[in-house]
Amino acid sequence: MVPNGTVVGVSNERINLVVLFGGQSAEHDVSCTTAAHVLAAADPDKYRITPVGISTDGQWAVATEAADALRSGPAALPSRLDPRGDTLSPTTMLGEAAERPERTVVLPLLHGPMGEDGTVQGMLELANVAYVGAGVLGSAVAMDKAMAKQVLTAAGIAQARYRAFAEHQITPALPAELAADLGLPCFVKPANMGSSVGVTKAKTVEELRDAIDYALTYDEWIVVEEGIVGREIEIAVIGNDDPFVSVPGEILPGDEFYSYDDKYVNDASSGVIPAPLTPDQTADVQRQALAVFRALRCEGLARCDFFLEESGPARGFLCNEVNTMPGFTPISMFPKMLIASGMPYPEIIDRLVELALERHGRRRRNTKH
Repeated sequence: MVPNGTVVGVSNERINLVVLFGGQSAEHDVSCTTAAHVLAAADPDKYRITPVGISTDGQWAVATEAADALRSGPAALPSRLDPRGDTLSPTTMLGEAAERPERTVVLPLLHGPMGEDGTVQGMLELANVAYVGAGVLGSAVAMDKAMAKQVLTAAGIAQARYRAFAEHQITPALPAELAADLGLPCFVKPANMGSSVGVTKAKTVEELRDAIDYALTYDEWIVVEEGIVGREIEIAVIGNDDPFVSVPGEILPGDEFYSYDDKYVNDASSGVIPAPLTPDQTADVQRQALAVFRALRCEGLARCDFFLEESGPARGFLCNEVNTMPGFTPISMFPKMLIASGMPYPEIIDRLVELALERHGRRRRNTKH
């Protein structure tokens, strides 16, 4: 049951749920971990589950081991999935899925480029297959931090001061110029990457120069942001035309900032749900999360991340970024915030499938003339 009291659920017809995981980005391992927990939670009475792994070199394979383990019960599922198995062509697999008498929904649990950035979404659109999450435009814009910031600026969403550059625009004098403009410390990020991969906190001009070089190993576009002294507040949003916004959560980093190691390796960070905010602050960040979700054309689900700046300029909530396919691991904030809002984990999956089918039906109506 969702917080508004309406029953969530798909029809009695069993659905073919294709779970895509792995992928070619630096977030391959995170995706595998996410998929393991989703597969364990999906109800086999509602779904005929087909786990499909994508290797780091782009090979697609039916994850036979995962499927066998799932049939033996969720407890038998390995904690880390290996995308080995019978290799297959993605176009063949999707074409067969589209022709099945049962309805098919693809759950693309892919993080980062070549998965969360509109590429896989475009392929699924062409294959006429329903899928969970934002469409091509929403996925692409939210994935690219530089473009997302431009859109949010146009929508009047408050953010940290930033500069964005393509690799060919970077000059030897740029680090000193950025330090003077944005101040130190500042943060350097690859534009198209998640899970804090490639992110560096630079405290000197020399560190800023090295951070730019490091970020460019992940993407040809980079974003440099001013350092914010503030609390890290997150919101889960789920829905299409009428999204539901969760209670906020607060991240307490164990590192200098919420880094990749802090998230997935050291287990030093912690989350507080609901975040200790005043009622007015809670309402404000929920309102802003909804505005961000709509401005970036998100659908299905997203996690909206904010800084709460309460000292210095005291600008209040500043949007940091949006993740259109957030992690679903036991330590991930997205499911934890929804669970705290009254939506159990299995019902989150049911709701996402329902939203995918609703969106697909609407898209098909709009493209038929």
